[in-house]
Amino acid sequence: MSLDPPIVERLEDVLAALERIPRRFTGITTPEDFYDSPEGQDRLDAICMVLIAVGEAFKQMDRQTGGTLLARYPGVDWPGVKGVRDVIAHGYFDVDAEEVFSICQNDIPVLMDTVRTMLKDLSDDASA
Repeated sequence: MSLDPPIVERLEDVLAALERIPRRFTGITTPEDFYDSPEGQDRLDAICMVLIAVGEAFKQMDRQTGGTLLARYPGVDWPGVKGVRDVIAHGYFDVDAEEVFSICQNDIPVLMDTVRTMLKDLSDDASA
């Protein structure tokens, strides 16, 4: 699959953003930790901003590749990744801390690994 370099660059940006989430999530042991202090609220805000940016980036990449890139990686719930962006962006004041907590704990590590695999696969495709 031949892709424009901007896809690789965008994936690198996405990975860099995703890698900030575990640092921001450090010390959050329950969903309530997001609301128990101003620092927790700031962490929730920062994580939500990354989730919005990442969801939007994947929406754009999916359109740009006609749905072919993300389809190569069925281990990720891509509609969920893209949908989180919409939920947060359009319902910011109704963000569910439990859902964000679950995403940070369960989904972000898988998504980071998948993006790393995507970058490796694209590099291998480019050199083939």
